[in-house]
Amino acid sequence: MMAPMAPPEAPAPFDFDAFHRDELPQRLAAGHGALAAEGARGVPPIAFRVPGGAAYTYVPRADGVDVVPGEERAASVIELPPEFFAGLVEEFESPPGLLYGCIARCPRGDALLFVRWDPVLRAMWSGRPIFDPARADLRDRRGAPLDPARAFGEHDDPEDMAHFLRTAGYLLARGVFRPDEVERFRVAAERARAEARKGDKLSWWGKNADGEELLCRVLNAREQPELRDLPKDPRIARLVGLSDHDLQLRIRDGQQGVSIIFKNPGMTEGLGDLPWHRDCGMGGHAVMCPVLIASIFLWDATPESGELRVLPGSWSGACSFIDARHPKAPRGVGLAAAAGDVSLHYGDLMHAAPPPAGAGPYRASVVMGFAEEGVRPHRFRNSYNDVLLSRDDGQVEHLAHVARRR
Repeated sequence: MMAPMAPPEAPAPFDFDAFHRDELPQRLAAGHGALAAEGARGVPPIAFRVPGGAAYTYVPRADGVDVVPGEERAASVIELPPEFFAGLVEEFESPPGLLYGCIARCPRGDALLFVRWDPVLRAMWSGRPIFDPARADLRDRRGAPLDPARAFGEHDDPEDMAHFLRTAGYLLARGVFRPDEVERFRVAAERARAEARKGDKLSWWGKNADGEELLCRVLNAREQPELRDLPKDPRIARLVGLSDHDLQLRIRDGQQGVSIIFKNPGMTEGLGDLPWHRDCGMGGHAVMCPVLIASIFLWDATPESGELRVLPGSWSGACSFIDARHPKAPRGVGLAAAAGDVSLHYGDLMHAAPPPAGAGPYRASVVMGFAEEGVRPHRFRNSYNDVLLSRDDGQVEHLAHVARRR
């Protein structure tokens, strides 16, 4: 069982009732309600309450969302301490992070409705448009439709590459590292795999259908000599420099900014296969983003080996988490990467890692995160993703399992 998240040491004053009586109706009337309307269509009403205090229900209507006192009309009720509700409004927190962190309670209904409401809440509270992939109009520098599957080589125009990254939210660069370099990285990755231990708080684990515990991610990969200086490699620096933001390696205590992802077939538990999500999905958008993730592919990325899929343009709008295997899940674009290629994607970009569909070798990637200087960690933990590492056995539970306990 996970230990509950500690409360902030000095929570900022927040008047839950005043927010719902005065501030939120003003935001909705100013246009936020219209932005939220499409995402809220067909979604059951949800209520928020504070312990021992009032409750307010968000009720979708054709052209907006009504805020109704009480919780009688709600399909699900979410209870949060006022300081954490304030953090949710300010985008320090997120629904999945508050569920994994044992903060959000669901005394009635299904806690996963809280997650389903997330993009609607962003539109209501922050005015962020809800992203619709069917209406995304992505153009290149010359005004022509953007080819979402395009990959770039070393001789391509950096301005074209920067525009693609800015517009689509991701980029794939071909042949960045030589085969001999990739082989050295593979050796280091296998050494890191052998050194990882369940419950070390530096690795993620899951289980397959046979109950076998398998390593999914190593967080301290920079301890491997072959990987230590990768963030300073001029080829990586040149790619990261395509961003409009001044970014540097994101380093936190115990995690040096370099990790390794290992795909495994037949996973039934853990986070080896990731749904459509954002990298700030556990919280921290207000203090972490923009974050740029660089991935060096050690093996080819294909549907058979376990590909990385992206939703072009989604980093500019609000989207909902959804299992990539769900019938209504967006298809997106698979990054057809070869060993030695490097992909970039913004943390806000919706992306997914479906299970491998064939035989190995399965995808493995060295991953580095870059953020602006002064990025702050969680207010009371080293990292927002620390809530995923609360179990002593290193297993990362599926969100649906966590939600059932809330």
